[in-house]
Amino acid sequence: MNFTFTEDQLAFREAISRFLMTEAAPEMLRDIWETDTGRSPDLRGKLAEQGMTALSVPEECGGLGMDDIAWALMTQELGYYAIPDSLSDTAYLAAGLLAGLPQGEARDAWLAQIAEGSIRVAVGHPVNPWVADAQVADLLLLAHDDEIHALRSDQVELQANTSIDASRRLYCVKWTPGAETRIADAELGRVLWAQALNRGALSVAGQLVGLAQRMLDLSVDYVAQRKQFGKPIGSFQAVKHHLADVATQIEFAKPVLYRAAHGLARGEADVDVRISHARLACCEASWLAARHGIQVHGAMGYTWEVDLQMFMKRAWALDNAWGDRALHKTRIDQHLLGAALLPGNTFEE
Repeated sequence: MNFTFTEDQLAFREAISRFLMTEAAPEMLRDIWETDTGRSPDLRGKLAEQGMTALSVPEECGGLGMDDIAWALMTQELGYYAIPDSLSDTAYLAAGLLAGLPQGEARDAWLAQIAEGSIRVAVGHPVNPWVADAQVADLLLLAHDDEIHALRSDQVELQANTSIDASRRLYCVKWTPGAETRIADAELGRVLWAQALNRGALSVAGQLVGLAQRMLDLSVDYVAQRKQFGKPIGSFQAVKHHLADVATQIEFAKPVLYRAAHGLARGEADVDVRISHARLACCEASWLAARHGIQVHGAMGYTWEVDLQMFMKRAWALDNAWGDRALHKTRIDQHLLGAALLPGNTFEE
């Protein structure tokens, strides 16, 4: 069996990386952070032109029809460049939720709008107490007793909640469920919300790996320039060990992420535990990158003037998105201690 990425997947990732290298410089990100919405319609439009919004939309609705494996690559790029846009919420999570609904005029119209980049969708999952980008969303997909409800922006009341990451705009959403807003009953909604949780956790995991790699690259650049006793501090063994630990952690996290994406795309029975494993492994890599990045910067890394703080804060903020550590550790514990792995079921007589 071939577990490598296809040429199309790698080429698409390379094209997106080159695009973001030009369009998402740290100076531009700082400017976007300071706007009222924290979002750039111009950047979102350019991402749509690159095909990012159409990635998961079915081909019959004008999309590319690519699966979760492609997003395991794309989310790393979104993390590496700290894109100040909840693109994956619309193009990945919302597209997945809507694609799981029975075909209908509203469903097909929403998917077509996602593909062309003309609509923003905010997703309010029960594990997330606050909804990202609700203030600029044209459509909100919200949960009520496992049902899925679709609401316009004028049907909800929003209360802002400050985040440590200035690029994340989080809101408490107050709304009233009704038959006219319900697009999926509890039976179907339960399945789709479970899939959305896994996709959300996979998206966060990919972004955390990208963020960890960017923090490592920034730290390597800094220690090559910063000098003490007439030598770059990167030549000191203790600094080398710190950064080598981060690089090792990233390389250990990547195959776990890819295996989880493969399981999600194939609908494997143990996909929940694989997603949680990836989520925790990628989180550990990003936290280690942030901690050691600050240390090799001489603790100035968390100050506003240094670019490292932008990526570090994003990693901290994403730590509790789409399930905190307790939730994902619980899912792993339940799998490891479940009946299927008890000694009596491990070996056949």
